[in-house]
Amino acid sequence: MRLLIDLGTALYHTGIRLAALFLPKARLWVNGRKGLWQRLEARSTELQGCLWMHCASVGEFEQGRPILEAIKTERPELPILITFFSPSGYEARKHFALATHVDYLPADSAAHAQRLLHLVQPRAVLFIKYEFWYRHLHALKAANVPTFLVSAIFRPSQPFFRWYGRAHRSMLRCFTHLFVQDDASRRLLANIGIQNVTISGDTRFDRVAAIAAQSEELAIARDFRAASSTPVIVAGSTWPADEDLLVNYLTARSDAVRSILVPHELSERHVVDLVYRCAKAVRWSTLEDRSTSHPPEFGTDVSTARTLIVDRMGHLSRLYRYADIAYVGGGFGSGIHNTLEAAAWGKPVVFGPNHARFAEAKGLIAAGAGFSIRNEQELTTVLDRLLNDATTLRKASEAARSYVINNTGATSRILQAARPALY
Repeated sequence: MRLLIDLGTALYHTGIRLAALFLPKARLWVNGRKGLWQRLEARSTELQGCLWMHCASVGEFEQGRPILEAIKTERPELPILITFFSPSGYEARKHFALATHVDYLPADSAAHAQRLLHLVQPRAVLFIKYEFWYRHLHALKAANVPTFLVSAIFRPSQPFFRWYGRAHRSMLRCFTHLFVQDDASRRLLANIGIQNVTISGDTRFDRVAAIAAQSEELAIARDFRAASSTPVIVAGSTWPADEDLLVNYLTARSDAVRSILVPHELSERHVVDLVYRCAKAVRWSTLEDRSTSHPPEFGTDVSTARTLIVDRMGHLSRLYRYADIAYVGGGFGSGIHNTLEAAAWGKPVVFGPNHARFAEAKGLIAAGAGFSIRNEQELTTVLDRLLNDATTLRKASEAARSYVINNTGATSRILQAARPALY
């Protein structure tokens, strides 16, 4: 089995390198790992005895972030190593201020796992949500390094619970403790003999609640919101399938609603296409630098704009504060993006149909704060009802805020259980 895992890892890396010849994202994955060991060796002394947190990408990083912040508040001298699997996660957080060093995860081989442990000798390790790397986990267990799985959620269809999942189950036994989001996950683990489990909830609730509590203003969005009393829809992390529905709706109701669109794809070509399709659109970047000269169709004054297209990264979690209603993209693809960022501001959240793997989406729907739509007609029905019925909008907004508040506290529960190993 170990040989099969090593073979699979080798084939995966070979496939990525071949894909890098044609695909920019694969190329970024490959190029980002060049010089990895030299970078780690250069920081080795500073990283001795570090807390190591590994995440797949940005979303998982945001789940681990509240724990890092809490630990650094208590122990500011503790070195922090953060690793990512995806280039999008690394690129977005490579300058994270609390980290001693941020880099990619070395390939999952026995030699690499041993080399990493030798270089940094971690005090404790946090793996976030879905990250399971056979060689790294077994090396940590053999070295008696306390290792924790944070904000995990399990489903019966996963290999851990299937007849062929022996190697996957062995990875679960490498963890010192597993912190899961719900009782269904706890029961699944108990059925295969994993008992060192605590239901802690999802640390993302703590993160989004903290962002809302900081109430940081974004001047461009504030001015856009203040320019008219017309309701505003903030659509975050949208993909083309989401944008097709939204643009049709916004065009049909251009006098009754305004929008802030934050596309997932920020290529110049895609942003320009959105500008042309949306009524009276202005680009965020244009307003950032008013000396930039654009043709008229590339932007208008914020006081007359009906659509603000955000072509900058890093603002979305704070942009939802300026919404009456939030739309979260991804639900017509592999799955929706972070709905909690909007709910934390007390905003009803609309999203596409592919949300079965997202417990928070189900929770928002059950609370009366989330609305799943399958097509343009359903989108129109939901948005019109929320915009035209003040009581319905108010109740959904209150339900969203309450849902987040009632589910905070995961960070403190995890720290209470893991503190002896972390300190």
